[in-house]
Amino acid sequence: MLNEPTMDKLLALRLATMASAWAEQQKDPKAGALDFDERFGLLVDAEYLARDNRKVTRLLKAAKLRLSSASMEDVKTSSKKGLDRGTCNQLASCRWIGEHLNVLVSGATGVGKSYLACAMGQAACRRGHRVFYYRLPRLFEELALAKADGTYTKQLARIAKADVLILDDLGIGTIRDAQRHDLLEVLDDRYGERSTVVTSQLPIEKWHDWLGEPTVADAILDRLVHNAYKLTLRGPSGRKEESERN
Repeated sequence: MLNEPTMDKLLALRLATMASAWAEQQKDPKAGALDFDERFGLLVDAEYLARDNRKVTRLLKAAKLRLSSASMEDVKTSSKKGLDRGTCNQLASCRWIGEHLNVLVSGATGVGKSYLACAMGQAACRRGHRVFYYRLPRLFEELALAKADGTYTKQLARIAKADVLILDDLGIGTIRDAQRHDLLEVLDDRYGERSTVVTSQLPIEKWHDWLGEPTVADAILDRLVHNAYKLTLRGPSGRKEESERN
């Protein structure tokens, strides 16, 4: 009976998981063998883990990863593929985010560029980083709409706050002058402060030609290439292999 006020206070403090774990301890005869510090430590661990899981869930939902189930543990590595286990482990550690490094991934369609990018995004979310995923054509569409409704500056500021920005499918179609400047604005806000992941079917050395206007292309690549991991994935198309198996 004396426990009821304490339980009510835990709930009022929004410590519902701790309250639930405490109630379970009352029912467990083995818990009586533990000293106070051990029991209290278990309650704190339960609350901490629950809050951490909720935070990761929120971050993953906000990231809107194209491949939400992608994970670094499932990324296939080999020297032939162009991604060795050591590099994969470095990317999985997320230290590159703290160092504000970029990751540029090129390769033919189906070799796993988007999967790797989304796996890095998931790993970043699990370490508490804010991640945004965009297919680059879709980002250009959203920024064009933001200009039309007067929220362009606000949208740029929102994107700038992401610890990791994933830009998938650079090099698809042609790029217009306004889009070049949009991309420069996005990357300029992030340079030296945040990390950006870019995937493309085009080899990195051809990005300048695709971007077109030399001065803007130089500025964009200067903010992307010089402080980046550069990966060229090789091998057969995973989509084609899966289609043939089915």
